[in-house]
Amino acid sequence: MAKPLLKVENLRKSFGGVSATDNLNLDVEPLGIHAVIGPNGAGKTTLISQLSGALKPDSGRILFDGRDITTLPAPARSALGLARTFQITSIFHEFTTLDNVALAVQAHDGHSFRFWRAARGEARLREPAREALDLVGLGARADVTARDMSHGEHRQLEIAMALAGKPTMLLLDEPMAGMGPEESRLMVDILKGLKGKLTILLIEHDMDAVFALADRITVLVYGRAIASGTVDEIRANPEVRTAYLGEEESV
Repeated sequence: MAKPLLKVENLRKSFGGVSATDNLNLDVEPLGIHAVIGPNGAGKTTLISQLSGALKPDSGRILFDGRDITTLPAPARSALGLARTFQITSIFHEFTTLDNVALAVQAHDGHSFRFWRAARGEARLREPAREALDLVGLGARADVTARDMSHGEHRQLEIAMALAGKPTMLLLDEPMAGMGPEESRLMVDILKGLKGKLTILLIEHDMDAVFALADRITVLVYGRAIASGTVDEIRANPEVRTAYLGEEESV
């Protein structure tokens, strides 16, 4: 078994008297897709916020590529190769798709947006931006204004923006949220195309997408991992079927 790229050890996070992350342990192996699933309130977004640096855990450790990043701020984690998308897209609707991704390249390089007007034509920003758009199937939509794109294309664009910094690991928070069946199938194909290029931690409610994509799955319930394994192992786990997949254990 490969050495984990991301390792979570005894992670805890509480809000008042509620444990959102409860002594959680998690290993994510390199160059695969590891899905984290669970019912609403299971602590999935709280987990990904701690991994990205948006939230500080109460205790425990987060190791990325062997380095303890538990106390590092989000920009420092991004510089190490850890990128995140959100449930709600955060794009500039008045800009083109290419402009949006070039802005992300610029931000990753540590430059201020106030220099954007002068930098807009720089090849060092545009070329990696085009590469990222090609990876998510938006290469032909580079000059389309974001406000004229569909919801599914916005989700694709957000992933392209996350890829702009050439991360080694991508944290995806419900990339299929709000999508119809056709858009979801396209997103599954896009994520399949990223397999082997980088490591992905996927939080997603669409179980068809999870089963189609994941190499391994961890199931959270009330902040605790009740199971972790392959797709077949998770499908067959009676505790998971009762707690999350909505099926009663056969008698």
